[in-house]
Amino acid sequence: MHKVLVVEDQTLLCDLISQVLESNPALKLIGAVGDGMEAYESCLKHQPDLLILDLVLPSLHGEELIERLKRKKVQPRILVFSGLQSSARVKRAVELGVDGFIEKTASLAELESAIDQIIHGQTYFSAEVVRIMRQLMIRGGQGDSLQSITSREREIVKMIAESYTTKEIAQKLNISTKTAEVHRAHIMNKLNLHDVAALTRFAVANGLIKVETGK
Repeated sequence: MHKVLVVEDQTLLCDLISQVLESNPALKLIGAVGDGMEAYESCLKHQPDLLILDLVLPSLHGEELIERLKRKKVQPRILVFSGLQSSARVKRAVELGVDGFIEKTASLAELESAIDQIIHGQTYFSAEVVRIMRQLMIRGGQGDSLQSITSREREIVKMIAESYTTKEIAQKLNISTKTAEVHRAHIMNKLNLHDVAALTRFAVANGLIKVETGK
């Protein structure tokens, strides 16, 4: 029996995926969590065989979760279940070695098929994700501006988009205000973005921050 951990911060989706898993006698649901750090700790404790993972999570981003697990030699098979499929996101997920990637708009039948194929040692990527992967291959992976900035710079972009001032960013990162200003200038130069609004759109488009909808 394959042990499965669901990592999804949208309660309705998390419950739905859990129901799908519980209906499959080959699978054992060992947990359903909505926080990246909680997921990391659960993986270390329970060693799941399969991780069904949203990439945009509170406390610890999905990509960083995968990287941390790799460093700990904990390597479950991973099915990314994401609402965002930017080329940068797909490229990074593939680089991290995920076993599948489907959209949250996928049908239950497709989700079940993806899970079944992955637990049997295969991979599963949705048609849209495959299309993006082909585009990346054609252009040699170029043009993914998210990949042009470091993890620290991504962190700063996220904080800028969340309306932190340069001084507040410096305090949070335990660096000088001058260093924070230099980071900000380098980021804008690398991304060819020149104001907070543009950086915020970039952060949203690449899943660095979440936006509330339907209000």
